[in-house]
Amino acid sequence: MTRILLADDHELIRGGIRMILQSQADFEVVGEAADGDRAVDLARSLRPDLVLMDVQMPGLDGLEATRRVVAAGDCAVLVLTTFNRDDYLFQALQAGASGFLLKNASPEDLIGAVRVVARGDALLAPELTRRLFDQFTSRPAASQRPDLLDHLTEREAQILRLVAGGASNAEIAAGLHVGEATVKTHVSRVLGKLGLRDRVQAVVYAYETGVVVPGDNTP
Repeated sequence: MTRILLADDHELIRGGIRMILQSQADFEVVGEAADGDRAVDLARSLRPDLVLMDVQMPGLDGLEATRRVVAAGDCAVLVLTTFNRDDYLFQALQAGASGFLLKNASPEDLIGAVRVVARGDALLAPELTRRLFDQFTSRPAASQRPDLLDHLTEREAQILRLVAGGASNAEIAAGLHVGEATVKTHVSRVLGKLGLRDRVQAVVYAYETGVVVPGDNTP
């Protein structure tokens, strides 16, 4: 059973999302919050598997609420917003969100996104990676190489660059002519060595540290 907390300041929207989620036998909505402060409190007390977090709410907004929930290790966060804005996307991922979804998504997409995040993966679509890339095109390259990168093998560094480029495990496996299970093992090792939680954090890390430089397509 996946236990879900809804955080949105519009009761009608919460009601619609609740109906969609509770149509699934393995989903349970365990609480609802109309503002960020309440979302943080309920995440701490209810210990859901994930929070569906709106961005714009009265008082504490969804971005800061996400940061606090993730920092406390209470659960994963899937940001759900009406606003298709790059600054919201990037700030949400920097805050530690495991996914970003627009409210015009279909019920099937919402259900699928919840399943992805609930099992500990990140919702990282190729178009999301493109938008992350665009965030960094005007930024200078990192001036120093983090020491943690020295702990990666040549193959692991290559895997990190491919993940940062938005490639799926299946695409990486096909390109490197190895099994998908081998790729999963490499990805897990990269995340572990760099202290990252998921693929979304890996993409942000790769661009922030200069592992991937905008305009460089070298794998």
